[in-house]
Amino acid sequence: MIKKSYNVIGMHCTSCPLIIESDLEDIGVKSSCSYARQTLDVEFDDSRIAEGKISDVVRSSGYELSPHVLD
Repeated sequence: MIKKSYNVIGMHCTSCPLIIESDLEDIGVKSSCSYARQTLDVEFDDSRIAEGKISDVVRSSGYELSPHVLD
């Protein structure tokens, strides 16, 4: 299992994380999205799901991802 964190661009309300998490769950990705932090944490099997697919699903939901840099 691979774990990644991203910044999410375009979230504007507390429903946005629910949309993202639901859409990712549909493709088998475990996720935790935070409106307050504007971040997305994912866990996925890279032998079944390409990392680019995660970005595609989030983009199709109306948001953009950028790599999350830890402080």
